[in-house]
Amino acid sequence: MKIPYFSWLFLIPICSLFVSFGTFVVSGQCLGDQRSYLLELKNSLKFNSTLSTKLVRWNESVDCCLWEGVTCSEEGRAIGLNLFNESIIGGLDNSSSLFSLQYLENLNLAYNCFNSPIPTDFRKLKNLKYLNLSNACFAGQIPNAISSLTRLVTLDLSTHFYLADSMLKLEDPNLAMLVQNLSELKELYLNGVNISPQGNEWCQVLSSSLPNLSVLSMSSCNLSGPLDSSLSKLQSLSIIYLDNNLFNAPVPEFFADFRNLTSLHLSSSYLKGTFPEKNLPVLQSLLLSGSNFSGILPDSIGNLKMLSRLDLSSCNFTGSIPNSMANLTQLVYLDMSVNNFTGPIPSFSITKNLTDIVLSHNVLTGGINSTRWEELLNLVNLNLRNNAFQGSIPISLFSLPALQKLELSNNRFSSQLKEFSNFSAFLLDTLDLSSNNVEGPIPSSVFELRGLKLLSLSSNNFCGSIQINAIQQLRNLSILDLSYNDLLIEYNVTNSSLSLFPQITELKLASCKLKTFPDFLKNQSNLIYLDLSNNQIQQGIPNWIWKLSNLQYLNLSYNQLMTTLAGPLLNLSSLNILVLDLHSNQLEGELPVLPSVAMYLDYSQNNFSSVIPASIGKSLSSATFFSLSRNKLHGGIPESLCYATFLQVLDLSDNTLNGTIPQCLIEMSATLGVLDVRSNKLSGTIIDTFPGNCSLQTLNLNGNLLDGVVPMSLSNCKNLEVFDIGNNYMEDAFPCYLRNISRLRVLVLRSNKFYGSINCEGSNVIWPVIQIVDLASNKFTGQLQRESFSTWKAMLGEEDEVQPVLKHIQFEVLKFSQLYYQDAITVTSKGLYIELVKILTIFISIDISCNNLEGPIPEEIGELKSLYILNLSHNAFTNSIPPSLGKLSHLESLDLSSNKLNGAIPMQLANGLTFLSVLNLSFNQLVGQIPQIKQFATFLETSYKGNKGLCGFPLNIECKYDEPGALPPTFEETHSRSWIWTDWKNDISAELGFIFGFWVVIWPLVYWKRWRIQYYKHVDDILIKIFPQLNL
Repeated sequence: MKIPYFSWLFLIPICSLFVSFGTFVVSGQCLGDQRSYLLELKNSLKFNSTLSTKLVRWNESVDCCLWEGVTCSEEGRAIGLNLFNESIIGGLDNSSSLFSLQYLENLNLAYNCFNSPIPTDFRKLKNLKYLNLSNACFAGQIPNAISSLTRLVTLDLSTHFYLADSMLKLEDPNLAMLVQNLSELKELYLNGVNISPQGNEWCQVLSSSLPNLSVLSMSSCNLSGPLDSSLSKLQSLSIIYLDNNLFNAPVPEFFADFRNLTSLHLSSSYLKGTFPEKNLPVLQSLLLSGSNFSGILPDSIGNLKMLSRLDLSSCNFTGSIPNSMANLTQLVYLDMSVNNFTGPIPSFSITKNLTDIVLSHNVLTGGINSTRWEELLNLVNLNLRNNAFQGSIPISLFSLPALQKLELSNNRFSSQLKEFSNFSAFLLDTLDLSSNNVEGPIPSSVFELRGLKLLSLSSNNFCGSIQINAIQQLRNLSILDLSYNDLLIEYNVTNSSLSLFPQITELKLASCKLKTFPDFLKNQSNLIYLDLSNNQIQQGIPNWIWKLSNLQYLNLSYNQLMTTLAGPLLNLSSLNILVLDLHSNQLEGELPVLPSVAMYLDYSQNNFSSVIPASIGKSLSSATFFSLSRNKLHGGIPESLCYATFLQVLDLSDNTLNGTIPQCLIEMSATLGVLDVRSNKLSGTIIDTFPGNCSLQTLNLNGNLLDGVVPMSLSNCKNLEVFDIGNNYMEDAFPCYLRNISRLRVLVLRSNKFYGSINCEGSNVIWPVIQIVDLASNKFTGQLQRESFSTWKAMLGEEDEVQPVLKHIQFEVLKFSQLYYQDAITVTSKGLYIELVKILTIFISIDISCNNLEGPIPEEIGELKSLYILNLSHNAFTNSIPPSLGKLSHLESLDLSSNKLNGAIPMQLANGLTFLSVLNLSFNQLVGQIPQIKQFATFLETSYKGNKGLCGFPLNIECKYDEPGALPPTFEETHSRSWIWTDWKNDISAELGFIFGFWVVIWPLVYWKRWRIQYYKHVDDILIKIFPQLNL
């Protein structure tokens, strides 16, 4: 959420007022006592003479009434003193001669740093009308002395709320005592003062004591709400600044009664409810950002025709932006970003005073050609990024003479960006068109925008070749991003032209078909960020890269770097690089000594073949991410890794490391978020020393030689989302002590020696977000408990529920850095082992195959409507297949093979499982006709083999009722025939059974009229219910 700083702009007119004190024309000469007091004040104050513009010029030989910052009356008395921003750092207390200047009416000590409480002798300055002590590093309790200044018209005690060390407070005396005698006060500024009154009593205090108040500014005062209606008595109010408080209430309706109100600022004050519709006819500035409104922005917003500044960012609005916004012809600044606005944007063609339009982070659609952009001659900033705008980008935008920033990234703009020969945007310093669908060549006129400092065209469909020399014309360019297009970057640079390139700080040329390192980078001494990933560079890493002294981010991943890291690269400890990404290359040999200040190091997916150096941890003192996965490293895991106390992600997976897991790594999980050592040759037991404040989110030990039991202390890891210990030699009961880890998403115990029941005594296993459960190939026994599945809420999604944004299970390494560790596991799907490198949070799977489970399959599994994979094969489940499985409408793979299931295949499965691509019901005791509708008509014989009682396609066994017009057997009929056939086949021949069965049914129909009539009537009723059109 943005924190608005605009509320501090109220200081500008006040400061200007005080600045003017020194320029007043006076007729009197400075009195001797006044000069003495002022000189004594100067000598007692501590200030920086280099930065001072007033005190340093006070000269005894000049009349003190002519001194900078001093204003005198006709009698020669000092009535105004302006020491604003004089770099004063102390020297003001009760002994100061300042308090002898008792004729002072105006005093400004703002923007200094006295580092003391407010002296109580301010009470002596009885004539003060204007007092400004704002942002002067006064701290502590505001003294009651201020309340004795009864002539005050303006009082400013504000402090920046983020300067906690210099925060003033009102406790004893409180707000009521401060203002009780200030009845003439018109302007009150207490921003950042810690008032913390009880409830909304502060409203009543102000309304009863300050009847003439016109400016109320109390932002960041810890005020609470709701705002009391007693404030409506203050009918002179023209400015209200109450940002950053805790009102937790709607905007009061009585605000509409303030007919003189020109500025209303309530940003980040926890406002809620709907946007008020009553009008404030003279309102010029409305700032409500960071509120939690519900519903739409009403059309009545267009009635505020005097508005010049409107900030409704981060307000949770939905619906469309009202077309009535076009009526706000006086609008200069508009920010409606970070909402949920939909539909097109209104035309701003008649709002010709606009300087800023910020509509980013909404869901706005359509084109942006409805506005005649060429007429907005004052437009400075246009920010429409992170929406869903379509169509072409208007070339008229480049004709705006005042435009400085054009940000259209993360939309769906398409078509070709045309050349714009007649452009006037000489001031344009930011052009961001990244993450759209713009195609064709990059117009050469882009490189004529000589004022550009940032140019980002990444993640589009730009094509063709581009000469890197073109950027030589952009002398001010600092950030260039051409990544992820279909561009071929070419360069033909001579040594003499290297100096002509601008000094770039960020260069991103990922996926630009580069084959070598661009030579012009040698002279880029200001380069901080360099991304050449996803190219075709085959040469070694040139040594000059390591000599770029300011380089902090280097990404060379996904190239074909083959050279052994040798020579100078064996020691990178002196580099200042914070992020070094070399993964997915073909680097080989020994690991180099790591940069000692690096925070992110990724050497994964290379061919390094050494041991991990024993002292490697000493080089990771600042590291938060370290990955050596998918190399050819061998030997043990060094205990020195535990010296990396800031490490959040350690990934050593897919090597041939052996030995045990160091105990200190387990204990390090107090700070470690990810420990991934899967697919190595680690052995021994897992030490039971997970700390009470365990922070692990991912623990992946799959594919090693570990034995023993799952440590009970693992239950301390309350943030655990992924626990994978599959394919080891663990011998333990089901770890019921993990049942209360409510954030667990992935549990893999596959291919170990786990035994016993998977049901837990007492309370059920509570895993509300569990999405992958893999217990296959163990020795679990007993029955599945029905109650277990009811708490797996992530699997219970509604049939039509769709996640608006696909997310992955991942670990954010550095906040706001966009650097993540992506969890990876292996699942069995469709008979294949599939590695999920990015685990979608909507991927839902249960695999408990290859155990000794028995009893019926619980009907409750049919409620897990989000399941994609269900594998219960190779167990001893009995009874029939639950028809409720037909509710699993997202299911793609169902394997119930090699059990003891009987009865017919429920028709509900064929009707409901419309996404099913893999079905295996083989080797059970199923009977009856195989359904021939929807997906079930596409499966092969292998899906059903080993069931002697099944018939129909795709088996070569015909059903005896399989005749034109015959109905599929009902469940009861299938059971009846199955019983007769099974019971009699051991006593008489098949022929005799057929004759007997035939005449049991046919004989009564032929010779017993009453039975025949009832039978055909019953058949007719059934047919009419199934085929209503037969009821003619």
